[in-house]
Formats: sequence, structure tokens, C-alpha cells
Amino acid sequence: MVDLSRTYQQDFYRRDTLAVARELLGAVLCRQTSDGQVLHGPIVEVEAYTEDDPACHASRGLTPRCSVMFGPPGRAYVYFIYGMYHCLNVVTEPEGTAGAVLIRAVGAEGTNGPGKLCRQWQIDWSHNGASLLMPGSDLWICAGDAIPDSQVVRSPRIGITSATDRHWRFYLKDHPSVSKAPKSPAGKKRKRA
Repeated sequence: MVDLSRTYQQDFYRRDTLAVARELLGAVLCRQTSDGQVLHGPIVEVEAYTEDDPACHASRGLTPRCSVMFGPPGRAYVYFIYGMYHCLNVVTEPEGTAGAVLIRAVGAEGTNGPGKLCRQWQIDWSHNGASLLMPGSDLWICAGDAIPDSQVVRSPRIGITSATDRHWRFYLKDHPSVSKAPKSPAGKKRKRA
């Protein structure tokens, strides 16, 4: 059984974004709802984004939208897309350097995709900038089971049009909650954190 009070500290997030992304697999995302219920599930799919990455919101520098990404690591960066979906990211790197890991899916019902996760768990703009270090708060991440490399798949990120050669998506092999890649390159494309 996972100890939902054993959170990562800021030093865990104050590192290279790709290293944090890989190590977040198996960590447990926790969300305490307004009625006191605690939803939780292991993180099973993530994508990494860095300041020097043309697919990153911070690639053009500090703006009001992405300012949280330049702040203290271990905070939530939440953004809104398509006028209907919120997406949750975890801020990484030392303060002043933008980096974030998009939480694409957790091992819980109805959370296979970043928009579905946020809708199912009622994560929205009000969580932007929130610390993920405090157990019992609205939103936090705690240490989970270490995932062996043999169970991790790396692939290109989904739904972007630039930097598509970077294999910065990490997910658990054969996990049913992992979101699926688009079947064709046609359709809407979006930038992620």
C-alpha cells in the first residue's frame, strides 16, 4: 500500500526535466476533492518539455501564461486548450529555467489523456502554481513504486508539430490507462507545456 504522505521534496523536481519525467512514472498523483475524498493513482504516462524546446510554451521566453514554469520547481502548471480542456504539468529545473512534465495519464478510471484526467479529477486553472509538495492539500504527488526500465517505453510526444524527433514521451508498457497516439497525422495539433 502506498503511503500518500511520503511526497517528493523540491530537490527531486529541481533537476533535468527528462530525468524527472522518467522518474515520475510510478509516482502517485493525489487529488483531494472539496468533499474530502482523496483520489489517487500511479502516473503511467508523461511528456517532457524544456525552455529550448520549440514545442514548449516557454520557448519564446517568459510570458504571463507560462510564468509558473520559470518559478520554483514542484509546482503545478495548468493550462487550458480548445476552450474545454485543462492540462496538468509539473514544473521542473532550477528556478529561472523553464521546464515541465505533462501528466498524460494515471492508473485510474477515466484518466487516459491529460484533458480527461483534469476533467475527471476536477483539476483546473485554480490549481495553476499550486505546490505539489504538501500531502493533504488539494493536489500533491507522492513517491510510489520504482518502475524498471524494461517496463518503460519512450516515444515521440503526441499532438505536436515541432520537435517531433524527440522521444520525450515516457509510458508504462501495455498499461490500459496509457493514452493512444493519433491514427493519422491529420487533424488538430497542439503545443503542450
